[in-house]
Amino acid sequence: MLVHPAFDPVAFSLGPFSVHWYGVMYLFAFCQFWVLGLSRLAQAGWSRGAFDDLLFYGVLGVIVGGRLGYILFYAPAYYAANPLEIFSIWKGGLSFHGGFLGVLVALVWQARKHGLPWLAVSDFVAPLVPLGLMAGRIGNFINGELWGRVADSSLPWAMIFPRAADLMPRHPSQLYQAALEGLLLFLMLWLYSGKPRPLGAVSGLFLLGYGLFRSFAEFFREPDHGVFGFSYTVSMGQWLSIPMIIGGLALYLWAIRRAAN
Repeated sequence: MLVHPAFDPVAFSLGPFSVHWYGVMYLFAFCQFWVLGLSRLAQAGWSRGAFDDLLFYGVLGVIVGGRLGYILFYAPAYYAANPLEIFSIWKGGLSFHGGFLGVLVALVWQARKHGLPWLAVSDFVAPLVPLGLMAGRIGNFINGELWGRVADSSLPWAMIFPRAADLMPRHPSQLYQAALEGLLLFLMLWLYSGKPRPLGAVSGLFLLGYGLFRSFAEFFREPDHGVFGFSYTVSMGQWLSIPMIIGGLALYLWAIRRAAN
């Protein structure tokens, strides 16, 4: 059995300014998006200006959508009582599903602006996202937050998180999610999208893969009860992933059948 190292959430300080690990992870996420995107510009037929626009508005979508999603889906009562905490994003608290909706708005906007099919834009973006998700989950682990459910103490990697009041051994579910939603999903999408695919197929595979991996990982994660107070049976993360699974499967099948006709 392991004990969480209780890392200092501050990576480094510059005079009165402190840089948190959570922020460093998000910076890494945006940097890897930029590097991977540049490597695929020629294949996608994108201009550098269109890509830079996409990155800028995508970052806004992640931050604004992710924060609003977290507030509305997971802790509306807390933020209603502490409204100034809404702006404390360096403490964590960004919802993937909210960020996804924010990025979706940015994709549609950029597609209209540059005269591109929005599915072509989402197909280009999808493989660039998972490593950023992995970085975010590693940030959760460093912060010692969003820990897993109670685990058998005989599990070699069961971990005690000091911030959990009961100090029970738990699954390090942040690392499970980093491996599944991050690394594994990235490898799947990057390899699949390396060759020309039907319009919408890569986007459909992203939705389906993320929804399935997230739903599986939720069985090991201490659930957030959210707005509706869901029980351990079905977590908020699983409820929010169901439309992604259904939509992703439908989009993928539609793309394959459309290409075959």
